[in-house]
Amino acid sequence: MRRISCALILLLSVGSFAQTDQDFIRKIYDEALDNGQSYDNLRSLCKDIGARITGSAEAEMAVKWGEKLLKSYGFDSVYLQEIKVPHWERGTEEAGWISMESGKLLKLDILALGGSVSTNGLMKAEVIEVEDLEVLNNTDASKIEGKIVFINKPFDQKQIKTFKSYGACWPIRGNGAIEAAKKGAIGVVIRSLATPTDHFAHTGSMYYSDEVKKIPAAAISTANANELSEWLKTGKTMLSFEMDCRQYPDVTSYNVIAEMTGHKDNKIITIGGHLDSWDVGEGAHDDGAGIVHSIEAFRLLKRLNYQNQHTLRVVLFMNEENGNFGGKSYARIANEKKEEHICAIESDRGGFLPIGFDIVGDSSQIAFVQQFYKTLDPFQIYKLEKGYGGVDINPLRDYYPNMLQMGLAISSQRYFNYHHAESDVFENVNKRELELGCAAMATMLYLMDSNL
Repeated sequence: MRRISCALILLLSVGSFAQTDQDFIRKIYDEALDNGQSYDNLRSLCKDIGARITGSAEAEMAVKWGEKLLKSYGFDSVYLQEIKVPHWERGTEEAGWISMESGKLLKLDILALGGSVSTNGLMKAEVIEVEDLEVLNNTDASKIEGKIVFINKPFDQKQIKTFKSYGACWPIRGNGAIEAAKKGAIGVVIRSLATPTDHFAHTGSMYYSDEVKKIPAAAISTANANELSEWLKTGKTMLSFEMDCRQYPDVTSYNVIAEMTGHKDNKIITIGGHLDSWDVGEGAHDDGAGIVHSIEAFRLLKRLNYQNQHTLRVVLFMNEENGNFGGKSYARIANEKKEEHICAIESDRGGFLPIGFDIVGDSSQIAFVQQFYKTLDPFQIYKLEKGYGGVDINPLRDYYPNMLQMGLAISSQRYFNYHHAESDVFENVNKRELELGCAAMATMLYLMDSNL
């Protein structure tokens, strides 16, 4: 009888803790949905500042914006962490078109890829189409030399997880210029890495090799890619384009950091997103949403008078898009200061409906997070699976290989409609979905702090 009583007490105790968690999480969601400030903060970041490419005046404005906003919430400390970042500029607006001997002509939706060299005036050459880098590498150089290579690899529409389609296509953007130059091409254009067929070109980072000539690289819209492919089936097609890209010396910038001091110890849990964006659109989903998710998560816990056990730190990382020097510097400085980092949570997948968290850790860490399935079920957070945390927090694992990391998982079906494009603007973010993301981030921060 005594054993049964003890077991019953233990069962009731566990149930009580779970109910206490759900009660507090309910308060988080109520505050986020009734009195949330994330949507107004995102509007300010997008409309008052706009696109925030690293090294730009707008990026530095964003640093001041973040510092002021964090200070306004009265966190225990707010400070800037100095870093060095690259400075690339698009220059004057790109122009491009395709033409045939018959006089047929089509203006292109075109954007230079981030980091590209300029065309040094108008570049014009015959186009040759390849499906992907494997086909390019297997094509005889005599067929490519002196031409512009068009890499036309579409997203695999059968993939339910659109990030898998993006990952399969990313090499054409990242390494296309290197591989095309090896074959003697004078330029490269790629099909935009995007889910829909539309007229928005999508930029993004690309790379060069010191051993290979640097050639200009651009992306054209998916609609234009389909049209160009059809033209090439009917005859010789010429492509003309002009880009005025420039690379400048590295400049000083900052990660923006706020802290709530731990009441139990100085072990650190980091939450954050990246403050920079590409220089087109307004960086609303990528990653303005992640920035306001993280700031609002902090505000929610403070507003509810939560007494955090560990030191909580929100980081607005600079330079995720073209170098990740914010994330790398943050991790290096943490190690130099001999800080103890136990967990990090990142939001960098847009302001869409949150569905859960991807987990980076060993089997016991994954099981630890998955114990909260029942607690989170009423809030429709149902995905707690092994996955990827985020670009900004990933360097921490170089110094803290045993730490737990998580990335906010969202419904990704519309993300690549806007990713790195002019269409990534405030108007394309849903207020309620954004607020639910803030509540999800605050909830996971609360669960990790109170249970780790």
